[in-house]
Amino acid sequence: MPKRIVTEAFGTPVERGALEADSLVVAPWLLNKLLIRDGRVGRIVEVEAYRGAEDPASHAYRGQTKRNAVMFGPPGRLYVYFTYGMHWCANVVCAPDGLAQAVLVRALAPVAGVEAMRASRPAARRDRDLCSGPAKLCQALGITGTDNGVDLLGGGAIVLYDDGVPPPSQPATGGRVGITSATEVSWRWWVAGDPNVSRGQALRPRRPRDPIDTQRGIS
Repeated sequence: MPKRIVTEAFGTPVERGALEADSLVVAPWLLNKLLIRDGRVGRIVEVEAYRGAEDPASHAYRGQTKRNAVMFGPPGRLYVYFTYGMHWCANVVCAPDGLAQAVLVRALAPVAGVEAMRASRPAARRDRDLCSGPAKLCQALGITGTDNGVDLLGGGAIVLYDDGVPPPSQPATGGRVGITSATEVSWRWWVAGDPNVSRGQALRPRRPRDPIDTQRGIS
């Protein structure tokens, strides 16, 4: 991963228009962007795309509910959900307002505020273990259900920034993790070789077998 001297401003906020595209476009584009909360900064190194009504694995597949309402837009909001009765997971809402698409942030590389991350995750033995999974990164940054719906581009407590490090030209890709539907699609991307990505056999790259046309635009 490219190394940079992190300035106080950590770059500039991501443009909202960049998040109005399909989640299959936004997800790999988000790699190497910065997720920031109260001085705790992590570089996004692993993501998964979810496509609303076209994706059986999406929380929004069967329509809008109280739980998934944030997914329906506008883009740039943070969708936070509770899973396994114990963990929070954070997603960047994308696509035009109303389409209910989002990108799950699966792993971060710690950039700043590491001591605060350690205080929130005392069980982590190494820095690479602080944010190497969707639940871990939420613990490290202190993200909970009270942050559901936060505008990541509005200058609030949690922000999404771009410090000029581009996404990898050839990110690794593979199947999404922890789902039972739409397991044949390769809608997970990560920075190849980064030590902070989540662990497990499921991370091995595989050839895409995608029955959905991922190149078409949003109608």
